[in-house]
Amino acid sequence: MYTKPDIPFKGTNAQEIELREFIDTEKSQPGALMPVLQKAQEIYGYLPIEVQGIVAEGLGLSLSEVYGVATFYSQFSLNPKGEHRISVCLGTACYVKGADKILEGIEKRLGIKCGECTSDGVFSLDSCRCVGACGLAPVMMIDDDVYGRMTVDQIDDILKKYTVKGKK
Repeated sequence: MYTKPDIPFKGTNAQEIELREFIDTEKSQPGALMPVLQKAQEIYGYLPIEVQGIVAEGLGLSLSEVYGVATFYSQFSLNPKGEHRISVCLGTACYVKGADKILEGIEKRLGIKCGECTSDGVFSLDSCRCVGACGLAPVMMIDDDVYGRMTVDQIDDILKKYTVKGKK
């Protein structure tokens, strides 16, 4: 079931023109939906219902067909991503060392669940299966910064680094 994100859609005319031009170049190709959805996500950063509607109209498909593909493949996101992307590793080493508690702590601190974005658009939160830093378990990444041997007590101080003006 589709749940509209709390953050309003902020697509621009330039983005829509770029997407429609791409659709025009691809629509006669068999299997055009996948590359069009990939391009749409590249342009907008995610696939809100408004963008899915443009894709459906441009390719002559129903919105439900587009939505079905967009929700089937994990590479597509229906929710916007924040300015800073948080990813908590839930691989075996991290999970055994308490990564689930780190994830819960971040959810509580930001007031969002995994897969969501804060209403101010600053943070989005996801989990992953392994970041390849098992010796530092549990591990959290914010953008390209890796934080190892995480504890719940460290969450606030780390997040502050990304909300103070002029800093990361």
